[in-house]
Amino acid sequence: MSKQPLRLAVAEAERILREAGVASPRADAELLAAHVVGVERTKLTMVPLVTVAVVEELHRLVRERSKGIPLQHITGWAAMGAITVSVGPGVFVPRPETELLLAWGLAHLRRTRQPTVVDLCTGSGVLALAFANARPDATVHAVERDPSALAWARRNANALVGAGDRPVDLRFGDVGDPELLSELDGTVDLVVCNPPYVPEGTPVPVEVAEHDPHAAVFGGLDGLETIRQVVHCAVRLLRPGGALALEHDDTHGEAVPELLRARQVLTEVADHPDLAGRPRFATALRRSLS
Repeated sequence: MSKQPLRLAVAEAERILREAGVASPRADAELLAAHVVGVERTKLTMVPLVTVAVVEELHRLVRERSKGIPLQHITGWAAMGAITVSVGPGVFVPRPETELLLAWGLAHLRRTRQPTVVDLCTGSGVLALAFANARPDATVHAVERDPSALAWARRNANALVGAGDRPVDLRFGDVGDPELLSELDGTVDLVVCNPPYVPEGTPVPVEVAEHDPHAAVFGGLDGLETIRQVVHCAVRLLRPGGALALEHDDTHGEAVPELLRARQVLTEVADHPDLAGRPRFATALRRSLS
């Protein structure tokens, strides 16, 4: 059976994706090739030749990606920290930018033994599960209001428990509910959230508009509707010295920190950029009682 150089197939895939306007054509081409071949992306160079069938399958998936189907829907997974979770229709696809929020949260918890962590608007469960994986001593709670997304989160949680991770407390609930997790009031070490935050009417890429759930993307006219609820909930949940890390739209670099500073119990408010230097998440600490 004749074989072809994989590097040429990847180069052609990259060309097709670039012409289709995909934001990261080289990375996507390599990730799709790795998915088809069954190796990690970093090991593609160890597979110099592939069959015609492999090339044809790669180009079939490339055509799907060029139509705006999310890469993660094609491969069936998304990564966060040291874990991967299953994703597909009905749940928001995690983005690489959220890795920075995860890293900040883990750094904050470095000196805290047996921390309690709450992930609001958990979606696929990826943030909660990444914390549970990185901190096996943590008690992690996660909340989601959308039944479809919660089903994905339960599937992912069960898979990671099967792999040896500690279970996460997954709950159906709305961050706007004043009684949500009320038994944890004043005891939580870290609240994290990647909420719906895009202002309604903002143009978004086709893979977002047609494949991410609308309610998981858009946060009202100004994009701050859910964020206001998250701040209110976090203030109630956090112990003195506890922290909030909240992702936001790149137009909210001033608005979200202002919301945090408006709460007198919060201090050390800061905003943090993403990998492209755009405002991406805000953090704050709950004031100590002293």
